[in-house]
Amino acid sequence: MDILTVNDRPGRYPESWYATTVDLPPPAPAAQGAVACDVCVVGGGYTGLSAALHLAQAGLDVVLLEANRAGWGASGRNGGQVNVGQRVEQDALERSLGRDEARRLWELGLQSVELVHALCAAHGIDCDYAPGVIHADHRARFVAHSHAYAEKLARDYGYDKVRPLDRAEIRDLVGSPGYHGGSLDMGSGHLNPLKYALGLARAARAAGVRIFEQSRVSGIEEGAPLRIRTEGGATVTAGHLVLGCNGYLGGLAPRVAARVMPINNFVAATEPLGAERAAALIRDNHAIGDSRFVINYFRLSPDHRLLFGGGESYGYRFPSDIAATVRKPMLEVFPQLRGTRITHAWGGTLAITMRRLPHLARLRSNILSAGGYSGHGVAMATLAGQVMAEAVAGQAGRFDVMARLPCPRFPGGRALRSPLLALAMTWYALRDRL
Repeated sequence: MDILTVNDRPGRYPESWYATTVDLPPPAPAAQGAVACDVCVVGGGYTGLSAALHLAQAGLDVVLLEANRAGWGASGRNGGQVNVGQRVEQDALERSLGRDEARRLWELGLQSVELVHALCAAHGIDCDYAPGVIHADHRARFVAHSHAYAEKLARDYGYDKVRPLDRAEIRDLVGSPGYHGGSLDMGSGHLNPLKYALGLARAARAAGVRIFEQSRVSGIEEGAPLRIRTEGGATVTAGHLVLGCNGYLGGLAPRVAARVMPINNFVAATEPLGAERAAALIRDNHAIGDSRFVINYFRLSPDHRLLFGGGESYGYRFPSDIAATVRKPMLEVFPQLRGTRITHAWGGTLAITMRRLPHLARLRSNILSAGGYSGHGVAMATLAGQVMAEAVAGQAGRFDVMARLPCPRFPGGRALRSPLLALAMTWYALRDRL
């Protein structure tokens, strides 16, 4: 099956609620004939758009090839959370990598969020940003760790924007009976991901990037220069190649594909609830991610809908009834929404790594790749694009920090890794209920 077409119509944005909030731009032309540039970027999501923008700002001639539309993939469909730090907590990073490396990763995590804000300010990207992300513990035994972790960040990292929440506080902030405590991070926040992606695309074009849509890459001829071929018959000649494909990489880079695996995740939008009813669910318009291994994440929209993400799948196809897939965990969190209409439900393909840390790699001296953000990609993918641009320009310090991260292959090879992961995730889903 073809991961780019099995669930979506080529060249068409998915029918998400996000797509109703923007004036979708007309399609960019497809690449044709012979095209030459300094750097070819493959992938029109946050990684590729950020890389292209920063490369063009450095004075390089940049071509971006996107198989569908800019912001079409996970970058335009996700839950919209902009989180500081890494997907893995700092105490775990200290144990596995040492304190110095863990601190470097923490600093990069802070820089990733700062970069999102800086890009929005510099390029006038209005994407409905709102501050605050709550980590909600669905088991009372998890609360002590959440509180200790908030204290650790303040003590060891000087981060004073997160505070612990006890049972009464979290139930005041989140109108669900299922949470026992957690923490509130005011340095993180949430935004409209498609507005942000399209804003990055506008900024890249304004900086001189030539964006070609519906220009799927079919092959890469290594060398100096590189030759990148598209299914439409175009050939792009470039000195450097940057791959920002994440879950849609396919077979373009087998070494990356062995370590970065696509999975599907699903989001639903309710009908408008009205300001009072919406505030009864989430009092202060924060985003929430809970402590389940198969995480629930949710927030409010500016027009007072609940945007709820939940459920995962590991085959290529989305479920036939995405709304029903998401409704089940939504009602477990908010039983008072029984009978509420779901107006939009959509799926998207992201990518994970074994250790839930991003995978950045120099595949050849002139080929770089980044992906595997494991659900932590809005800010981190934006930063990954910037650090790849720096590496192409000869400043590889931040790239090398991220490229050193251990990223083992998934077991089972390409044929068995999805069934093995599905089996493991079924076990973790069971643990979520214990």
